[in-house]
Amino acid sequence: MSPRDTASPAQETAAGRASSAHGHDQPRVALVTGGSRGIGRETVNRLAADGYAVVVGYAGNRDLAEAAVKDVTAAGGRAVAVQADVADDEQVAALFDTAESEFGGVDVVVHAAGRMHLAPVAELDLAELDALHRTNIRGTFVVGRQAARRLRGGGALVTFSTSVVGLALPRYGAYSASKGAVEALTMILARELRGRDVTVNAVAPGPTATDLFLEGKDEQTVARLAAGPPLERLGTPGDIAEVVAFLASPAGHWVNGQVIRANGGIV
Repeated sequence: MSPRDTASPAQETAAGRASSAHGHDQPRVALVTGGSRGIGRETVNRLAADGYAVVVGYAGNRDLAEAAVKDVTAAGGRAVAVQADVADDEQVAALFDTAESEFGGVDVVVHAAGRMHLAPVAELDLAELDALHRTNIRGTFVVGRQAARRLRGGGALVTFSTSVVGLALPRYGAYSASKGAVEALTMILARELRGRDVTVNAVAPGPTATDLFLEGKDEQTVARLAAGPPLERLGTPGDIAEVVAFLASPAGHWVNGQVIRANGGIV
């Protein structure tokens, strides 16, 4: 008996998706916004390790983005860095154009780019609210629009929310509100893509040890946050990248229209 004869229906379906979408010789292609640092950077490495060709989207730090590409190529993978403001429709369209011209198409979009600003609602600078809205809400719409138009069958869009939507921590009002909008958009987009064989999910990390998270926090604050989850530690970018990799993979394809709170049980 050949391996084909013993494959389960699920395995055959996954294999069929991969081959019918773009042939056996083509790698799956992932586009990761915010791919130069933090969770995005770890996701780039994780998906490259799974054999994806990766487009590393970045906002401003070319050096970090190029370093991410070097990490992938040094390990034998394929990657390219492309600068794009996620809220700019033309720049995001060009980001997807590059994925298609360099690697033949787009199978997975991970929208990890985001902005954070903390302040009590009563003291919030409304210019900061507008900036959060532009990056976190408009940016997710712009990236989601292109993903909805261009993802190949068997593909996945993964957006990013935050477990603070559930925790409701003081000073996170504007940030959490922007991510609540991301969750609503994600749920609706999953349903709008009926018939396309494309999944849409949001990952909502808890406190995660990234430069962005640790910046400006003293050791006491970090220790208190680390003690919050029943697992009694901060998350790592690798913890979150594993969840993204699962959702992106054929193994995770039955998970659709969900918000996955990856936070060690903090909420």
